[in-house]
Amino acid sequence: MRRFEFLVDSKDQALRLDVFLSESQNEFSRSRLKKLIEQGHASVNDSLAQAKYKLKAGDRVILSVCPPIVSGIEAESIPLKIIYEDEAMLAVNKPAGMVVHPAPGHAKGTLVNALLSHCSDLSGIGGVERPGIVHRLDKDTSGVVLIAKNEIAHRSLAGQFKNRKIKKTYLALVRGVVKSASGIIDTSIGRHKINRKKMTATLDQGRQAETRYKVLETLGHFTYIQLFPKTGRTHQIRVHLASIHHPILGDKLYGGIITGSYLKMPRQALHAHKIEIEHPINKLPLVFEASLPPDINNYLLAYRQN
Repeated sequence: MRRFEFLVDSKDQALRLDVFLSESQNEFSRSRLKKLIEQGHASVNDSLAQAKYKLKAGDRVILSVCPPIVSGIEAESIPLKIIYEDEAMLAVNKPAGMVVHPAPGHAKGTLVNALLSHCSDLSGIGGVERPGIVHRLDKDTSGVVLIAKNEIAHRSLAGQFKNRKIKKTYLALVRGVVKSASGIIDTSIGRHKINRKKMTATLDQGRQAETRYKVLETLGHFTYIQLFPKTGRTHQIRVHLASIHHPILGDKLYGGIITGSYLKMPRQALHAHKIEIEHPINKLPLVFEASLPPDINNYLLAYRQN
């Protein structure tokens, strides 16, 4: 059991208990503190108190936090490509074909299963001993994924994503010749009305999304491009590229399958190449990169040599 003790002074009197605790430490979120108070883990002058309790100068506040409970997800010894790791976070290069988080049909073999085996110093997220996944990549998208080891890091990284402070760079092979050397795709993205597994780009429904792109190379039936998503909607890059009639090669859901004598891409040719962030604890700038994986690189090389 961890114990935090605070003495209320005159500048904090009349504050609600949950507000005071939120402002007095940076480890737990407001919502997490509310749950702890509801569960009886906070006291004022040795008596249990509600979140709305108005504090007085001289009050002694104690917050008791139990060790994180086991998540129930099985740890699996799966090799990971670690780009960066410290006591607060990791950056890993996720291979195509690996699901990020356990879900129906994917209870094992996920990134989270692998992380639970790799990380011996998780302090828990939301009271549960688990790695904090702050963003996701689709199963068949490869590249950089960030993981928080504790609540402070998770809140910081999630906040950077929410406030669009994180810069992301993707690489992709798309069908056809992209005529503009660069451009911006700015539409809303919402759930497809008929196929609920798909998203769709619309002008009047869903949530606003923006992706900037730059053409790197054109090789006959496909274009090699660089992408800079400003937002992070579900399937955003895949949907945006399909909306301008250049779906990602190998993307079965959004029309990226090619016919004829061309080489086939076994999965969507999308790679999360680079992420630029502020370290969640020391605030120093960090850049994480994952080089182009062999399947996409070999496809490029095959047509560069023709």
